[in-house]
Amino acid sequence: MARLRLDAQLYAFAGPQPKSKRGPKPKKGGRLRSLASRFADPKTVWCENALGWYGGQHKPVGYRTGVCLWHTPGQDPGPIRFVLVRYQETNKRTGKVRVQAAALLCSDTTDPTITPEQIIGWYVGRWNIEVTFEEMRAHLGLETQRQGSARAIERTPPCLLGLFSLVVLMAQRLHPETLPLRASGWYSKEEAAFSEVLAAVRGHVWSARNNAHSPESGQRCLIPMHLWRQVQQVLAYAPGNG
Repeated sequence: MARLRLDAQLYAFAGPQPKSKRGPKPKKGGRLRSLASRFADPKTVWCENALGWYGGQHKPVGYRTGVCLWHTPGQDPGPIRFVLVRYQETNKRTGKVRVQAAALLCSDTTDPTITPEQIIGWYVGRWNIEVTFEEMRAHLGLETQRQGSARAIERTPPCLLGLFSLVVLMAQRLHPETLPLRASGWYSKEEAAFSEVLAAVRGHVWSARNNAHSPESGQRCLIPMHLWRQVQQVLAYAPGNG
């Protein structure tokens, strides 16, 4: 499952070669119309359906699909199932609505049960996976291992994924209603990122560890408590801080 360029070189499958014709069998047939020209053609017939889209919403989407050969220079042509998608996108600043195009490909052309709706849903679902891996690289050190053993490298990513899930579950238990968000004067956030989730868990763990044997009443802190809370917040959001 991947994105496909609108100007990708698509070809028909090679037809049967006459027995009287000598030489190697052709690997591909004739050149097909580009996906960009199909999108711009007003005669193109689209299938319309409301499909799951980004942000958990359902969006009216038009699509066309087909099976062909995809050829790139220096490589043998390979069979793909393409899905040409047409959808509307609203500019949040100007409010203008534009019709956008996107092309997707699926390398599995042998399974007739795979539908265009499934291919679009699989691609949209990749966003959550990509964000998860990006957050893990930024905060948990994914892909920065220094092990010399292949088995050790194979063990580290599953452990980090488990740690990611554990942190999220702990934050949900600590803040079941609303998670504290880091606010700024120029940007307001509606949803928490993993940095807020990790900071909330760090703050709870540090407080529980430092105050486990402290008296129930009285201030034992050498600096003002409000200043210590600010320092703790800065440390909680520091990247790479365990």
